[in-house]
Amino acid sequence: MSGLKKLTRSKTVLTIGGLAIAYWLRFVHATTRMAEDPARQYDGIKDEFPVIVALWHGQHLMVPFMRREDFHVRALISRSGDGHLNSIAAQSLGVEVVRGSGGRNRAKTLSKGGIQALKSLISTLAEGLSVVMTVNVPKTGARECGMGVITLAKMSGRPIVPVAYASSRYIELNSWDRAVINLPFSRAALKVGQPIYVPRDADDAEMERLRKAVEAGLNGVTEEAYAISGIAKG
Repeated sequence: MSGLKKLTRSKTVLTIGGLAIAYWLRFVHATTRMAEDPARQYDGIKDEFPVIVALWHGQHLMVPFMRREDFHVRALISRSGDGHLNSIAAQSLGVEVVRGSGGRNRAKTLSKGGIQALKSLISTLAEGLSVVMTVNVPKTGARECGMGVITLAKMSGRPIVPVAYASSRYIELNSWDRAVINLPFSRAALKVGQPIYVPRDADDAEMERLRKAVEAGLNGVTEEAYAISGIAKG
């Protein structure tokens, strides 16, 4: 069993898996009907670029198909094995990636490349490119926003924009993030929330307030996206 587990976690197998995911997502997108024109969702933030796109982990797989052709982004993806899988899939769909993730303490942030990733994301925003990141902290709650996105917004001066994609046909996994596998022949919707700025002089209390605001904003657009796609779901 240990040999089988090692094989399934090998970089070669994960790379093949990432490519397979990309092919599946293309098929799902090709057979999905959008309830509204996704491009119209960008109208409310067109003067805010570059932005920090905030997504719930597990609800993010179809979002690469929703960006406009002139909307250039880099996505933050963890250094884990699953991160390699997602990285290959994202790159196959034309999304540049930054590897690294934060933790619940400084030691974990260092070991996961979080500090270097933060610097890379700040540089990306300074170049005029937007960044995309999932904001829930692993194993602390499927709908609990971490502080990393707030720190990035504070240091970069760029706004956080909550974004959600939902489809009428899907499978929800029994995982910490309630990950969704979107299915073909669906009706789907994209919702883009209002920008949230974090002042450079924000203290801990203000950062916590804004963290909760991002959390509420993401939950709000997620509910809207499911409602538009024809599903009542939080």
